[in-house]
Amino acid sequence: MNRRKRIAILAVVILALAGGAIFYFLTHKPVTNRLTLYGNVDIREAQAAFNDSGFVTNLLVQEGDRVRKGQLIAEMDNQRYRASWTAAMAQAQNQKQILAALLAGSRPEQIAQAKAQMDALAVEYQNDAVNYWRYATLTQTNAATRQQRDDARAARDKAGQNYEAAKQAYVLAVEGPRKEDITAAQAAHDAAIANANLAAVELRDTKLYAPSDGIIEERILETGDMATPQTPVYTIALTNPLWVRAYVPEISVGKIKPGMAVNITTDSYPGKIYSGWVGYLSPNAEFTPQNVETPDLRAELVYQLRVYVCDDNNQLRLGMPATVSIDLAHHAAKGQAVCSR
Repeated sequence: MNRRKRIAILAVVILALAGGAIFYFLTHKPVTNRLTLYGNVDIREAQAAFNDSGFVTNLLVQEGDRVRKGQLIAEMDNQRYRASWTAAMAQAQNQKQILAALLAGSRPEQIAQAKAQMDALAVEYQNDAVNYWRYATLTQTNAATRQQRDDARAARDKAGQNYEAAKQAYVLAVEGPRKEDITAAQAAHDAAIANANLAAVELRDTKLYAPSDGIIEERILETGDMATPQTPVYTIALTNPLWVRAYVPEISVGKIKPGMAVNITTDSYPGKIYSGWVGYLSPNAEFTPQNVETPDLRAELVYQLRVYVCDDNNQLRLGMPATVSIDLAHHAAKGQAVCSR
């Protein structure tokens, strides 16, 4: 066999081996149990503002300070609100005493006084009735004038009316307050209590507390500025819970389950691995955001993924790019909703 034939046969063999290798690699893609995604530490902010209007008197934190949920961070002038609260409390106390008096009913001394008044007027009425009868008899024999008889009758009628009024007053004293009066007093007392509670809330609203754990990103107002519910005092970057927002390709959605273990890395801290877990997978598909994937993949459908991450050393920053690596072969127990700090 000449040299040319050997070269031709060798070339055919090499091409056959190369084609077989290419076919093998195209049809036998390596199987991996780890899914790598790219995203960013989600930017979450809160605009902390007073729920009342007034002048800012004290700002207790500065930009860059870390705050805890419920921490006092600012105060405003509270003189008007304290005065309103004091007046409302006094009104509520007054209505309480009125209601208590009605519920207690008439005192024994009040009943005895009403009875004594009724008895005295009864005697006066009987005396005026006898006096009128005497004048009426004398008038028949002209021993008394008709004017004297008429005056005696008027005195008798007046004494009768006074006695009847005293009698009704005694009956009311024995029976005590009407149910309708007690109900009205109870309603007035409840309204006064509600007004006092509202005044107390408005007084508490002169203090501003951090709505969540975070970092003071911007201090918008200064001492002496007029604060309103529409004007934030601080912008707070929320850091707890902290999560990375990534996007899962449609073909990998079925492999993701809540609670799966996740490793997170960033370019800012090479070699540093943050632990986390899958917390949320969106039920709705969307097109890949342009700031996440390359141009040839932006038209693909993806599902938003929220990965909770623990950052005990406070190294991660909001908006920081992050790489998410999910172990598809193992499930971790669901992590805490808020990482300990």
